[in-house]
Amino acid sequence: MKFDCDMISDLLPLYKDDICSESSKKIVEEHLAECPSCKKLYGDMSDVSIDEEIVKEKNEVIDSQAKFFKRKSAFAGSIIGLIFSVPILVCLIVNLATGAGLTWFFIVLAAMLVAASLIVVPLVASKNRMFTTMTAFTASVMLLLAVCCIYSGGNWFFVAASASLFGLTMLFAPFIAFRRPVREHLGKHKGLAIMGAYTVTFILMMICIGIFAGPAQFFPLASAISLPLVGLCWAVFAICRYLRANALVKVGLSITSACVLNGILAHAASMAERTTSITGVTYYSDPWLPIVLLGSVGLLLAGIGALIALFKGGKKNEKK
Repeated sequence: MKFDCDMISDLLPLYKDDICSESSKKIVEEHLAECPSCKKLYGDMSDVSIDEEIVKEKNEVIDSQAKFFKRKSAFAGSIIGLIFSVPILVCLIVNLATGAGLTWFFIVLAAMLVAASLIVVPLVASKNRMFTTMTAFTASVMLLLAVCCIYSGGNWFFVAASASLFGLTMLFAPFIAFRRPVREHLGKHKGLAIMGAYTVTFILMMICIGIFAGPAQFFPLASAISLPLVGLCWAVFAICRYLRANALVKVGLSITSACVLNGILAHAASMAERTTSITGVTYYSDPWLPIVLLGSVGLLLAGIGALIALFKGGKKNEKK
C-alpha cells in the first residue's frame, strides 16, 4: 500500500460526501481495494455518525470555552469585590478611630453592595445571571434604604422602599418574566404575571404612603383617582392580549374603555374632594361632552373593525 491508513481515514469523509479532488478520490479507491480495515471503516461510516461526531466535537469546544470564560469572569469578579472592600475597610477604621460608632460603616457597606450587585454578581453568577443580578440589586437597594432610615432616625423607610420596589418592578418585571428560571414557571401567562406584579406593588406603595400621610385624608382621594386608572390598564391589557379581533376593534374598544373609566374617575374624584379636607384641587367642570364624543369615536372604530373582519371572513368562505 502506497499510503498510510491514517491519511486515508482523514480523506474518507470527504470521499463519502464526494467533495474531494479526482486525484484524492483515485488514491482512496486504490487504497480501499487493497486494505480490508479501511474498507470496513468506510462501510461502517454513515451520515448520521459523521453528524453526531461533528455535534459532539462542537459541544466539547463550546463547553470548554464556556468553562474558560466562567473562570475568567469569576476571577475578575473577585478582584473587583476586593476593590470594593477597600472603602468599606477604610470607613471601618475611621469610624473606630474617631469613636463615632459604625454608622457610616454600615451606610458605605450597603452602598458598596448596590454597586457590587450590578458589577460583581453578573461576573460571579454561574447561571441565570440576569435574574440573579436584578434580585441582588433590588435587595441591596432595600438594605441601603433601611440603613439610611435607621441611622438618620427617620420613619420613611416603608414609603421609600415601596415606591422604589414599584419603580424597580416597572423596570425589571418584563426582563425577569422572560428569563430563566421564571419563564419556565409562567409559560404563556407572562403578560398576566407582569400586570399582576405592577398592580400588587402599586397598591402596596399607595397603602404605605397613605399610612404615612394620614389615612383619613389620603385614601378616599387616592383611591378615587388611582383605582380607575388601574382598571383602565387592566381593561386595555385584557383587550389587547386576550380579545380575538383585529387591531381596529382593539383600538376602538381601548378608547371606549378609557372614556368610560375617565368618566368614573371624574365623578369619583369630585365625590372624594367633597369628603376630604384637601383644598386647591380643581377638576374639569364638565368632562362628559368630550368623554361621550371620544367614546363614540371608539365605538365607531370598533364597529368598523368588526365589519372589516366580517367582510374578510365572508370573502374567505366564498373562495372555499
